[in-house]
Amino acid sequence: MTFTPRTPRVVAARRLQRRRDRDQTGRFLAEGPQAVREALAAGAVLELFGTEPALARHADLAATAPAVSPVTDEALAALAETVQPQGLVAVCTQIDVPLADALAKSPRLVAVAAEIRDPGNAGTVLRTADAAGAGAVVFAGDAVDPYNGKCVRASAGSLFHTDVVRDRAGLGVVAALRDAGLQVLAATGYGDDDVDGLLDDGSLTRPTAWLFGSEAHGLPDDLLAAADHRVRVPIYGGAESLNLAAAAAVCLYASARAMR
Repeated sequence: MTFTPRTPRVVAARRLQRRRDRDQTGRFLAEGPQAVREALAAGAVLELFGTEPALARHADLAATAPAVSPVTDEALAALAETVQPQGLVAVCTQIDVPLADALAKSPRLVAVAAEIRDPGNAGTVLRTADAAGAGAVVFAGDAVDPYNGKCVRASAGSLFHTDVVRDRAGLGVVAALRDAGLQVLAATGYGDDDVDGLLDDGSLTRPTAWLFGSEAHGLPDDLLAAADHRVRVPIYGGAESLNLAAAAAVCLYASARAMR
């Protein structure tokens, strides 16, 4: 049986494109073979929807999915949020963990997406943090939902590799990070310290949590004040600034280099 856009299971899955339904069900959608592969490896997939050609092309993924539902091209298009979907969409269970559980593993590097509203930026920070070896990524305050479709796609599978935390208490997150033995560094274009200086003086060898704010508004004032240091990325050329994703990459990789 091949499901259509009107099939109740397809209709129910499509509702997960809305945050309200994701929050109510504890489920979300992962689109495309790369995301599906990582979700399967993490044991997060509940059901895999796919067109018959895509299921044949990715038979290895279909073979490991707990439930496989063939769908028409129209049903797949309804489930996917990209212009040119790749034929697979998985319903997954949300995998975020409490902050205390993430910190109990004593991570040496943590990225905090504080009040970041843009899902593409948030997903890219998550992907960069994973690449730099961060043990956890915290979505703090009124941040974007990490299970937003665009955020999931921008993470390129990294959502399933590192501990993801959602915590609305921004200052509470900073306090918990410090209690866990991490120094807290706020990335800001107006910092008194710069990344190169902290790298040179050995400060970045310490377990570190980096705070990153929205590209439009930066970090909230209370989080800036609560950090141990306010750190800028030095600009050596004529550019006014770096975008959020680039600045996060510089900061996280500086820490990764120092710790190694």
